[in-house]
This record gives sequence, structure tokens and C-alpha cells, in this order.
Amino acid sequence: MTLTRSQLGETPKYDPVVPLYQKTVHPGYVETPTRRSKARKSTAGDGSLEVSPDTLQKKDLIKATGKRNHANGSAHLNGSVNGHVKSSKKGKDARIDYTGQFEFGGSWGVSAMMIGFPLLMWYMWIGATYYDGHLPLPKKGDSKLQFITHLADLVYGGAFPTMKAWIMYWGFLLFQAACYLYLPGVYSSGKPLEHEGGKSLKYYCSGQWSWYTTIVTTAVLHISGLFKLYTIIDEFGPLMSVAIISGFLVSIVAYISTLYRGAEHRMTGHHVYDFFMGAELNPRMFGWLDFKMFFEVRLPWYILFLISCGAAARQHERYGYVSGEVGFLVMAHFLYANACSKAEESIVTTWDMYYEKWGFMLIFWNLAGVPLSYCHCSIYLANHPPSDYHWNPIALGLLYTSYLFVYWVWDTANAQKNRFRQWERGTLSSRKTFPQLPWQDLDNPKTIPTDQGVALLADGWYGMARKIHYTCDLYFALTWGIVTGFNSPFPWFYAAFFTPMILHRAFRDIQRCSAKYGDAWKEYERQVPYLFIPVRSPPPSKMTPRADCFHPDKKFHKFLVRPIKWNEVTLQKASAHGPYFVTVIAHWRFPGLRF
Repeated sequence: MTLTRSQLGETPKYDPVVPLYQKTVHPGYVETPTRRSKARKSTAGDGSLEVSPDTLQKKDLIKATGKRNHANGSAHLNGSVNGHVKSSKKGKDARIDYTGQFEFGGSWGVSAMMIGFPLLMWYMWIGATYYDGHLPLPKKGDSKLQFITHLADLVYGGAFPTMKAWIMYWGFLLFQAACYLYLPGVYSSGKPLEHEGGKSLKYYCSGQWSWYTTIVTTAVLHISGLFKLYTIIDEFGPLMSVAIISGFLVSIVAYISTLYRGAEHRMTGHHVYDFFMGAELNPRMFGWLDFKMFFEVRLPWYILFLISCGAAARQHERYGYVSGEVGFLVMAHFLYANACSKAEESIVTTWDMYYEKWGFMLIFWNLAGVPLSYCHCSIYLANHPPSDYHWNPIALGLLYTSYLFVYWVWDTANAQKNRFRQWERGTLSSRKTFPQLPWQDLDNPKTIPTDQGVALLADGWYGMARKIHYTCDLYFALTWGIVTGFNSPFPWFYAAFFTPMILHRAFRDIQRCSAKYGDAWKEYERQVPYLFIPVRSPPPSKMTPRADCFHPDKKFHKFLVRPIKWNEVTLQKASAHGPYFVTVIAHWRFPGLRF
């Protein structure tokens, strides 16, 4: 299915900025293969990638040893992509994971997670629904078997996946898919893919229109009486079961489909582990709907927001008003979902999109884990009278104020990072999305050059702490729990789960960046020694030669800085980089030269 720009409703606008030391490049785009070629053999003449001798030797070794693992943990892989063997620039088969590293405890660890987390979700629902928000524990004299049977009976009676729940859940998913494809949006390019020869995938980003269309549609359905929002609270148990089952079904289909089409990427040969981590890197439908971006941006955060709106509707229906505590969660979840939607084009270069594969971890977490376990703060407020968690008005006002301040830090930090990345790739563009906050853009940002031809941003919020956006995320998680009080442990699940998860992710990021950037990363850690919370100002950096790039668009006030050779003074014509861009390469003694 091919969609034209006119069909999509908006022609994307680009504001290209080309780095001084790079040639003007027109990157090609590739799509995830949708079929496995069986009749045609690849030849060098038909445009396929030639297979290196190392790859052929590796392939023969895998075939000879069958399922026996090697030092890198790889095993026989079926098929190839479009009949070709995709290779990295190092001549290695991109379908094989050569690292030999296994996260989360390997196959046994991920098996425990796939079994344990759905059970935990049902357990928390039982506690929130039948035990007044307390932990379900066996009664005195009950055996373990009797207790487990009792819990199973509660799930079967109150959380059975009814047809109504299936229609509600999948109707919402299909509605969001239609919004993704047919509402106005902009185009954005992902990071270059090494195994695709440096090509980039093109993404269509319609999250902003999808978000506000969702809000208007649900408001109309609620006001008209066709679908009251508190129905989500009433049907929470069945909806959760549908989401859990859907997570498994979609993961199974995704894994089998990938193996059938030969679209594997970085496989270890351990099927349980590969099923959890994912088999395909960039799965797409119709060549356009990117499953990872669709699942990550829209489904979890939109559902979470609607659950909070359902809690507000339930409270208004019962008491005739909405408490400040419920209003706080509606505001918090609105801001998070809105941020994901308004900056959707910036998500395409994140770790999840660029590196993580589409497997059970991402699928289940976005379909069920995030929206139906992070929401227990809203479920608790919906199930209890306001007197159970009433806050002092002054304290509640301070909570609102502090949350908005931390949100400003979080939003602008992500904006600084993402806009710097866009400038590096030459895809910087202006979007009038809500809200536009001060200090989203940096004048003359301090950077650290790397051997990879990119620079590390060591300015703005990222000149204070390397993972300051994680600090804000943790604050969000804590406030979502604290607004409910301390009578139930379930609203605190998000904070309890998110803290070790974000620490693990930060550790992964540090390892990856240290291995990739080497001395440049060490210099970044020296200049910005704090990981989460800045304690004092960072130490002064050594003077580096700079080039001041003036973007005369007064809406941005851009003075972007790049390291260059210090012994040249060159004025390049603006026409070489577009009508809106002028470049000055200045002598190192005048790093602030502008005009």
C-alpha cells in the first residue's frame, strides 16, 4: 500500500543543516522485507550484497554443528533477507549475534519474566479489586493450593477475557492504526543502519494529530453516552486479560513470521531468549506502519491516560466532582502522552528504535505491561473515596508546581538532545507543537568530537548530568505513587519497578557508549562527572577549535558549534547548504565570531 503526501494530509517541511566536514548526502531508504524470495538466486549483478568469505565460513560452521552453540552463542539461522545475506561493514552476517552476551539471566531469566509478570499483573488486580488495595494473603488454616485455587477463581470470575473486552481493546488498536496511516504528519529519518550499508529508514510521524483526535473522539463518545469513560474502570480486569493474551499472540506471530521470511537480526540461536529479545529489527506493515514506533508511542501512554480519565469520570459520577489528586494524575499522564506525540519524529533515533528488536519484551510491555500496571495509582483513586487520600491543599499545590518544574527540565532536556541530533544529521525542522517551552535550543553548545564523525553534547542539561532525563522519569514515578498515599503498595509498583530498570538501562548505555566512543566518552565523563543529579558545576573544559554556524531563522536563534581544523578561515556560500544557512569557519582565537 503506497500513500502519497496528499493522501496523508501534510507535506513534510525540512530545514536542512549540513555539518561542515560532511559531504551533502542524499540518504536512501530501505523497508523491512515483507516476503521471502524462494525462486530467484542472488547475484552480484542484480544489486545484492556479496557475501564475504568470513560470512560463508561462519555459515558453513553453523550448518556443520547444527544446534550446538559456539563461543558467540550463535546457531543455525533459517533463510536470508530477500534472498540476500545482509552483512555489516565488517563483513559479518548481521543475522548472527557475535557478542556472546546474554541479558536478564539468559533463557532461564527471560522465561521467569514471561511467566512471572502476567501472574504479577493478575495478583495486583486481585489485591486492588477484592482486598481493598492490600496484598492478597492466605487465610489462617488455608493451604497454598487452596490459596492459589482461590486466586484463580477470582481471575476467572472477574477478569475473564470477554468479547466486550476484546472489541474494546482491539477496536482501540485498529483505530490508532488508522490514525497512524491517514492523519496528517511529517517525515523523519532514523539512524543509518550498518547492516544496510548506512541507509536510513524513513518514518511517518502523525502522533500529534492521532493524540488530539483520540482525545476529541473519546470526549464525544463520553458526552454522548455512547461509551462512558468509566467503562474502562468497570472492565479493567477483562481488558487486562485481553492485553496479556494479545501480548503473547502478537509476539508468537512476530517471531514465526520473522523466521519464515528470513528477516532475523542478531540471533543467538537460543529460541526462548531470541523470542523474548526479538528476531526482527524493523518490522513494518504495508511498508509504512512501523510496529515499534506504533506500539511505543501510541498504545501504552494513550491507554494510561484514558484509564486516568476513566477514574475522573467515575469519581464525578459518584461524588459530583473530581478531586485534586485525580486531577494531578490526569495532568501527569496527559503531559507524558502529549510529549511522546508532539516529539514523535525525535523518537526514531532512540535506542529502542535503532537497536532493540521487536520481540516479547517490547510487544508485551507496550500492549499490557505499561498501560495496565503503571495505572494502579489511578485504579486506587477510582476505587476509594477522596477522604482516604485527601491532601492538604497547600501541599497538593506544591506537588503540582514541583511536577511542572521537573516536567520542564525533562521536556527541554530531551528537546536539546534531539534537536542537536537532528542538526548533526541535517534534518532540523520547526514544528509548532504544544507546549513550546523555553531553553529547548542551545546557543553555541559545547561538544566533544569523536572518531565516529559525530559529537557528544556536553552542554545545557547534559552539561550538568549525563542522564538527567532519567532523574526526571524517576521523579514522575515517585509522584504517581505518593499522590495516592501509603495505604496500598500497588500504586507504588511503577516506582519500585522503574528504579532498578532505569539503573540497568543506564548501565547498558554507559557500557555501549564507552565501547563505541572510547577516549571521547572518558572526556565526557570528566567534563560531566554526575550521572543523575548535578551536585556542583562541571569542571572547565579545554579550549577546542570551533566553527560557529549561524542559522538566521530568528525563531531558533541558532549558533551551533562544531570542532574543525583551527588554521583555516573560510566563508562558504549559503547556496551550498540551502537558502537559509550561512557558514563561517573561524580562526580558533575567535570562537564567538558571528554575523
